[in-house]
Amino acid sequence: MEHTEQYGLVVEGGGMKCAYNAGILDAFLDHHITFDYCIGVSGGAGDLASYLAGQRGRNLRFFTQHIHEPEYFGLKSWRKTGDLFGLKYIYGTLTNSTGKDPLDFQALMNHPARYQVVVTNALTGQPEYYGKESLRQDDYRLVMASCAIPAACRPVELNGVPYYDGGIADAIPVDRALEDGCGRLVVILSKPRDYVRKPQGMRFLYARACRNYPAIISAIDRRHITYAENQRRVFELEREGTAFVFAPSREVRVGTYSMKEAAERELYELGIQDFQSRLEELKRFLNL
Repeated sequence: MEHTEQYGLVVEGGGMKCAYNAGILDAFLDHHITFDYCIGVSGGAGDLASYLAGQRGRNLRFFTQHIHEPEYFGLKSWRKTGDLFGLKYIYGTLTNSTGKDPLDFQALMNHPARYQVVVTNALTGQPEYYGKESLRQDDYRLVMASCAIPAACRPVELNGVPYYDGGIADAIPVDRALEDGCGRLVVILSKPRDYVRKPQGMRFLYARACRNYPAIISAIDRRHITYAENQRRVFELEREGTAFVFAPSREVRVGTYSMKEAAERELYELGIQDFQSRLEELKRFLNL
């Protein structure tokens, strides 16, 4: 990409809703669209790893094929690991060099883009940001930590510190990307533009599961407020011409924990369709 301005890519999380992100990222690969800086949250961080490694179709397999394996999600994973989402299975067993669907670690590391992952410190409730230098071949705990949904997963330790899902504290990290030197941003949201996050239900459940981490309980209590602030900021940047925002153009019934292959495939295809319908607009934004 011939330009002097730094172009950043921000990818939101959202569990199984991230099939939408996967569609757009594969379309980027098809059209050889690259960025100087990429930052992802939760499942968005996992999707970015495959994109930066150049592995088209890999993310789709995680939303449509691997979901049928009992260790991926559900009671078998819960009994074995204490995690409803089998993070060690998804980002370990499957993803490692000896796994069924390995990440091309060397390609990820060789990619010139900066790759940042958002995690939430379980002790402070604050977001923290780590780059690919924190990853090692077959050690993807950073991505696991970014995906560790409180109550559904146990925290993941990095350097002796417990971390939870990055989306709790900074769900759409556009300000971090700007602080890190980006002048223009492409943002992929996993939820429609009119999405309104409600106060978290089942407080007794997450309060009990996170009782050792009061800062996380407070952060979850406030999550609908911080998320609305994230959204406002994204759309403000879009109005200013600093951000180009992709969001699902129609409703596809997929939730954070949905495991329906047909719906996941539909959401992925919607990502590709939305990309195609806005390709010329995107090229102008990126000066391509």
